[in-house]
Amino acid sequence: MRELEQGEDIREKGIEPERIQKILSKSGITSRRNAEKMILDGRVCVNDVPATLGQSARLGHDIITVDGVAVTDESEHVYLMLNKPCGYITSTSDDRGRKTVMELVAGAGVRVYPVGRLDINSAGLLLFTNDGDFANNVMHPSSGKQKTYEVDVSGDVRGAVKLLQQPIEIDSHTVLAVGVDLIKATDSGGIVRITIVEGRNRQVRKMCVACGVRVDRLKRISIDNLNLGDLKTGQWRHLTKEEVKSLG
Repeated sequence: MRELEQGEDIREKGIEPERIQKILSKSGITSRRNAEKMILDGRVCVNDVPATLGQSARLGHDIITVDGVAVTDESEHVYLMLNKPCGYITSTSDDRGRKTVMELVAGAGVRVYPVGRLDINSAGLLLFTNDGDFANNVMHPSSGKQKTYEVDVSGDVRGAVKLLQQPIEIDSHTVLAVGVDLIKATDSGGIVRITIVEGRNRQVRKMCVACGVRVDRLKRISIDNLNLGDLKTGQWRHLTKEEVKSLG
């Protein structure tokens, strides 16, 4: 990066210092709230020096890295949806050598990041973007985004459906599904469609366990009006402008 010459005014060159959290959000890496945690965890550096909370820098002049990877200024926002298969973790990297969802969207041609997460044994709709504000709006519970899952379970599925329609306490929090539908019932289990808003860690799985059934398969099929549709497992596509607007 070029050093400013003596007497050269930063503002005249349009290089305005910004808080690190804002830079990471604008670059699509994470939300501002999560950026604070990343800084406190020592994952963010400015010119090879660990960043501090509240620090400002100039993207395009200072070298800002997250986990050793340089942050770049994306000139255009990109929005993708992936039909995630089981066996992949929702992370940009993994120190245990496990497969990550980033491998599946490597062909996008631009650096994007997963919006929220699906655990390694869960499948279905997963969003990616380099727009931090969009990601934060989709993930934050206050936005009221509804997420719908189809869950194959073993056990008394009819009894579980009745319990799932009531408030359930998990991890010292009371949660309530906004929609529960029995799709199929057999002597040994069935399929349930569950819609939630909160999105706590492994919430749907924990709700099912609390209601006495075992989760055999879990797939997210929609986020608000955005449906997985006929997108094949392991494939991704760009969102349309209308889809982005509906989620924004």
